[in-house]
Amino acid sequence: MKLHKITLFLIICCINFSCSSIELFKEKVELRPYKENRSFVIVNKEINLKGVEDELMNEKIINEIEIKMKDLGLYYDRDTPDVVIKFSSNEDPRQKEVFQNQFPMWGMRVWDPWMYDPRFMGRQNMVSTRNYELIQLIIDFIDPKQDKMLMRFTAVSEASTIKTKNKKLIKSVDKIIKAYDQHMEKN
Repeated sequence: MKLHKITLFLIICCINFSCSSIELFKEKVELRPYKENRSFVIVNKEINLKGVEDELMNEKIINEIEIKMKDLGLYYDRDTPDVVIKFSSNEDPRQKEVFQNQFPMWGMRVWDPWMYDPRFMGRQNMVSTRNYELIQLIIDFIDPKQDKMLMRFTAVSEASTIKTKNKKLIKSVDKIIKAYDQHMEKN
């Protein structure tokens, strides 16, 4: 019985992790962490730099970064920070073709004159296009004392509506801050 519960738990975890729609990439690790950081500053907040086109979403990202960094035990210090955080984004509108399955319930069937009448097959549009946006949220962590980049994280996702775009940007911030914390603990 206990083995079944553990197996079920592992299956659910695998499904949960595989359904993550945000890919995270760590880039440009120029400097290994040499000390424990205690304070941070967000450049976008201080110099009013827009990292995202939408002004409200820009403020939400700044707020989310600030909350998550404070949760890690760091405090906001605009004068002498240990870490400087700067974010930007690339938003690229795209289209993809979606192929419709004419008979989704049956799969591949034997020829049936009532279902596969060649006179009606050409009348249904089997291909449609879907608009979506490829979103990259890029957060840089910079050491101001050595003027070198600690690391750069890029979170890549797709969104087809503004609501899902906003949710994915906030989730991206959460994933990036967790990855930053793991990197700092590991090294």
